[in-house]
Amino acid sequence: MPDGHAAPRTRQERLTPVGASALLALLRAWPDAPSGAPPGGGDAEALVRTAVRHGLVGFVAHAVERAGWALPEPASASLRREALGNAARALRVKALLLRCLDALATVGQVPVLLKGYGLALRLYPDPLQRATTDVDLLVARADVGAAVQALARVGLSVRRDDGARHGEEDAHHLELAGPAGLVELHYRALAGWGEALEGDALLARAETGVVDGRAVRWLRPEDEAVYLALHASNHALQRLAWLFDLKLLALADTRLDWRMVVERARGTAFPHAAWYAWDAARRLLAAPVPDEALAALAPPRWQQVLARRFFSDARLLEAALLDSRTGWMAAKLLLAPRMGSVARYGVRRARNAVRARLRRPG
Repeated sequence: MPDGHAAPRTRQERLTPVGASALLALLRAWPDAPSGAPPGGGDAEALVRTAVRHGLVGFVAHAVERAGWALPEPASASLRREALGNAARALRVKALLLRCLDALATVGQVPVLLKGYGLALRLYPDPLQRATTDVDLLVARADVGAAVQALARVGLSVRRDDGARHGEEDAHHLELAGPAGLVELHYRALAGWGEALEGDALLARAETGVVDGRAVRWLRPEDEAVYLALHASNHALQRLAWLFDLKLLALADTRLDWRMVVERARGTAFPHAAWYAWDAARRLLAAPVPDEALAALAPPRWQQVLARRFFSDARLLEAALLDSRTGWMAAKLLLAPRMGSVARYGVRRARNAVRARLRRPG
């Protein structure tokens, strides 16, 4: 290499600024400090932008301070500003959550808290560090009607869609919206790839807990390990916060029985999707996942190869699939656990779209 000239950057390096890679360094090293130097200049600004994109700016502000990284003042000021905005949004969601819990208590319901503030409360150094925009509650299917009526008292009503996307077979929650925000009232934990993860069995195994003096329920650790992984994979792992949640869960919950995690995942219609998320969490973020667990959940070799290409470090940092409808559809189709289910789901989507169009006023 001639003196005074930098080495040519690879295509991956051009797509992934040093500052974006610094986010991975922080997340991978946690709970220790990263060994590398902090990013500077435009790379520091790229760190902030990437942290915001992936819902981790509040945590990154904490991790940067703990690591003793001194960022350039423009980037440091931006990081503080974004972290404060993130905390303010999280506080609004928390306030809505508490109002919902109070309302549901009047009809004798104690929901499971999925993701969001409840997860951050248990796993993050401060629950306001994790980005959250809505409240996700899981109730028994038989309790949905009473829950909707109770939540109406806090100004929430069911938000109707046009019916073009999901019929009953593929739906998993109701969206309730109001001046205070959005609540997703789940009666299934999730639906994806033409399959569903039912909620009633998860509710039956759930544990009791408390948030600000209100009774809540949490998923069992093994159920949560599966649910969080399936949720992340259903969204093509396009937010690193979802993978970091998995790492924090594996670090925090000493009761996590990986043999039971495998059993729970195999009891769903999509065990391979659990592998996609946990494999990426280990590769990118050094999540402590046993080899045996990953081996037991692994899809066919060809899907492993494809997953590691779709979910490479660079592509996940850039959230590349969000900008490519073709890439998103290809990933969802090629990584699907059951092609037949996905094909039937596509037919249902097309049928629902036609029916919705016919119902619209001329």
